[in-house]
Amino acid sequence: MKHHVKYNRKNNPFRIVFRMGRRIYLRPILMDDIPFITMSINDHEITQFLMIDKPQTPQDEEKWLKKLSENSDTDIVFAIILVDTDEIIGVMGLHHIDHVSGIASTGAFIGRKDLWNKGYGTEAKMLVLEYAFNTLGLRRIESSVYDFNTRSAACLKKCGYFAEGIRKARKWRNGRFVDEHMFVIFRDNFLPLWEKYRKKFLKQK
Repeated sequence: MKHHVKYNRKNNPFRIVFRMGRRIYLRPILMDDIPFITMSINDHEITQFLMIDKPQTPQDEEKWLKKLSENSDTDIVFAIILVDTDEIIGVMGLHHIDHVSGIASTGAFIGRKDLWNKGYGTEAKMLVLEYAFNTLGLRRIESSVYDFNTRSAACLKKCGYFAEGIRKARKWRNGRFVDEHMFVIFRDNFLPLWEKYRKKFLKQK
């Protein structure tokens, strides 16, 4: 059974768009997104890649969303929305933002498994990185993936990240201890890549 939350123009003429991409756009997470998020992060195929170990209720997610608004200086999280249908397909955020040192980490999931391996995560990541570097003025963004999460590792590399190290036997997942691969990207490395991406996909001069 599909549970897709729609915000089409007919039902919601006041569409909220924070960053517009080619196939997706980013906007703040709304209370109406809670059913989709709850469904996604209780799906083992999704949560095996995340740092979530316990079942999550809609009430848990409502508390999380309220906490985000209280911690907006250190955590900024976006809903990933399809341009054509205004459906939420995932979540991506900046976490542990250190404005003094110019550092943050990123985390994400695509809850629509039928859209995996189609480049939606890469597009969302590029938009988030552009915001982090060009609006927030950060200089270094970190991300990590478990050793079996080859899809996310490939996404990071497409966005200009490079491997920085491995934390051996870091997390217990799927009956074994798995390594955590650390990736990083710096603003100076990202900006030339962003210009190419922007001109090719966003059709901006």
